[in-house]
Amino acid sequence: MTERSRVLADIDTSVPNVARIYDYWLGGKDNFAADRKMAEQFAAVYPGIWELCRDNRGFVSRVATWAAGQGIRQILDLGSGLPTVLNTHDAARAVAPGTRVAYVDNDPVVIRHAEALLAKGDGLSAVQADLTDPAAVWDDPGIRELIDPAEPVCVLLASVLHFLDADAARAVTAGYAELAVPGSLLAISLSRNDDEEEHVRAQAAYTAAHLYSHSRADIESFFGGLELIPPGVALANAWRGGMASVPSVAKGSAYILAGVGRVRG
Repeated sequence: MTERSRVLADIDTSVPNVARIYDYWLGGKDNFAADRKMAEQFAAVYPGIWELCRDNRGFVSRVATWAAGQGIRQILDLGSGLPTVLNTHDAARAVAPGTRVAYVDNDPVVIRHAEALLAKGDGLSAVQADLTDPAAVWDDPGIRELIDPAEPVCVLLASVLHFLDADAARAVTAGYAELAVPGSLLAISLSRNDDEEEHVRAQAAYTAAHLYSHSRADIESFFGGLELIPPGVALANAWRGGMASVPSVAKGSAYILAGVGRVRG
C-alpha cells in the first residue's frame, strides 16, 4: 500500500472538504466526488470562482518569489490547504533554493494529505494548528523546527481571512505582526464581492464554511501599522511587489484583493 493509500484509508471522502474543493477549482487531483459536487454547485451560482482561485494562486506564487528576492528565507503559509499547483515552496525556491516553508492548517485531513505529498526532511513541514492563535502557532514545535523567530519571515494568509469577521481578522494579523521581527512580511489575499445578492446566493451554495465579503477599507485595516509595499491593496491578479500602480478595476463584481505589509524596524 502506498503512503497516499494509507492516508486515504482513514479519511471519509464522502464529506466535502474546503481544501479539496479548492484543489479541484485549481485543477488539482487530490479531491473526491463529494468535493467536486459541492465545487460544481458553488460554481453554478458563482461562475467566476475558477478564475478567482487562479488569481489567488498566482498572487501566492508572486509573493513567494518576491519575498525570496528580498532576502526572506523562511515562509509561514497559514491556512495553506493541500499541496497542489504553484506551491509556495516551488516559487520561493526558484529564486532561493534553501527557503524553508512551514505549511499550517487546522484540518487534520489536510495535514495528513500534505504529509503524504511533501518531501520529508527537505526544509518543508506540514503542521496542524489554529491560525487564529498566533502565539500558539509561533510556539508549535513543528513550526520551530523550521522557522527561526529571530529571523525575518514571510507570513502568508492567502484566501483565509474571508472566513473570519473583520474584528477577528484584525486580531489575527496584529498577532502575527507583533511576533515577527522587523523586516518580516505579512501577505494577505481574500475574496470580495460588490454584488450583495450574488454573495448571499454563493454563501447558500457553499456550506463548508461561512464567507465574509470584506470591504477594501477593512482589508487595509488588517495591515495595521505595517508599511504597505507598493502598490498597496490591489487586485491579486495585478499585484507586483514594488510597482507604484497597477490596474484597479475588476472585470466583474467578484474579485480577489491582496497586499503585502512589512514589519517596521
